[in-house]
Amino acid sequence: MPTEAGHRLYVKGRHLSYQRAKHNTHPKCSLVKIEGVDDIASANFYLGKKVAYVYRGQKEIRGTKVRVIWGKVTRPHGNSGVVRTKFTHPLPAKSFGASVRIMLYPSSI
Repeated sequence: MPTEAGHRLYVKGRHLSYQRAKHNTHPKCSLVKIEGVDDIASANFYLGKKVAYVYRGQKEIRGTKVRVIWGKVTRPHGNSGVVRTKFTHPLPAKSFGASVRIMLYPSSI
């Protein structure tokens, strides 16, 4: 039987917030905290990786209620392993604190 780390093609993360200043928010750029990443060096590994926000919709479309908003990791944010991500459609504010999946592809190794 494969181990937990052996068969999952993604790493868990949390949608923290939008990139923001004191008063202005910039919804086109989301901040994501990646599980087990605590410094810039390890955050750099995830640059260019795909990110998926998976959620459940009200109405069934094409036989499923599960929807996905795709994005990608663009750069680190600060010193603590948080990364900036850009999604095809900005994530809704109700997703603050929600789980996102950081896929381990495309891979450079």
